[in-house]
Amino acid sequence: MKRNSDFDMQKFSQDKIHAIDAKFEAQKIAFSPMTFQAIRALLELGIMKLINESGEKGITAQELADKSGISLYGVNVLTEMAVGMHVLLLKVVDGKEYLSLSKTGWFLLEDNLTKANFDFTNDICYKGAFNLIDSIKTGKPEGLKVFGDQWTTVYEALSTLPDREKKSWFDFDHFYSDIAFPEALPIVYKNKPKKLFDIGGNTAKWAIASCKFDPDVNVTIIDLPGQTAVAEKNAGAAGFADRISTYSGNILADSTVLPPAPDAVWMSQFLDCFSLHQITKILKKVHSVATENTDVYVLEPLWDKQRFEAESYSLQATSLYFTCIANGNSKMYRYGELVDAIEEAGFELKTAHHNLGSNCYSLLVFRKK
Repeated sequence: MKRNSDFDMQKFSQDKIHAIDAKFEAQKIAFSPMTFQAIRALLELGIMKLINESGEKGITAQELADKSGISLYGVNVLTEMAVGMHVLLLKVVDGKEYLSLSKTGWFLLEDNLTKANFDFTNDICYKGAFNLIDSIKTGKPEGLKVFGDQWTTVYEALSTLPDREKKSWFDFDHFYSDIAFPEALPIVYKNKPKKLFDIGGNTAKWAIASCKFDPDVNVTIIDLPGQTAVAEKNAGAAGFADRISTYSGNILADSTVLPPAPDAVWMSQFLDCFSLHQITKILKKVHSVATENTDVYVLEPLWDKQRFEAESYSLQATSLYFTCIANGNSKMYRYGELVDAIEEAGFELKTAHHNLGSNCYSLLVFRKK
């Protein structure tokens, strides 16, 4: 079934850029691994922060070297690249050159979305991205081997990742979905479900938010054993051990049978972790235990339902993470293809709430046909 998109797809069918500008864009791509690491160095060495603190006047390269403890050579090669990227501004006052932050530089330094994306790319994706071609060929996350050879998906590895990498993964994951929670909670609990299954409940953030929002709900988190252990710990620390339980298992395994008759099923940024075929398989399991009154809620960022091109770009880039790091066969979906995969399992879309949160999440509500 063909479903319409609110996104202006025309911008992807036109090529209005001048040739000289297109050549510059091509050079940005050609050098992007190097330029990314240059910005990382400016951030982690504290140079970008020093430039920001200098205000509109700016700061000289020598002053940066003196304050940061980095050689003048090091400061120059990094800041000159950043000037070329329009991350820094270079101006001459009374014969002296001063560096200051551009708008792009400010976003790299201060914007939470950009920081989450940047750290995630560096700590989770960067090294493994070299294996993207192999992942495309094999349909497996070949880049995941940078974290060890024993994992078939990144989700199995999460609880064992080094602290920095683990923090970047969860900061990225939660930054996107958590922003939509305040708008999603009233929609989900309008019908007052008493028993809710949170499939892919991760660290129990939604379950805890649910218990705070509705004093009568009991949540069962369904996830891999490593994740349910973390969820149990967090639920207990939040004071909801009596209302949040866990059910461990691999949702794709034939041996995993879901508990019966939930009032509601919640899946937040979960289905994008699977191929369309696997999504249908998962929803068939949900269908087998759902009643005619079970509401199934799917919260996802759909790249053709975004307000701004930068948001769609971020989601399209995230698809590459799924290809070479996460599982090798999933991506960030469009509205129509995700709905079709769910309806193929025997559900019917009842309502769709778009533009939830600043990251434009879509909350799709299904019931059995």
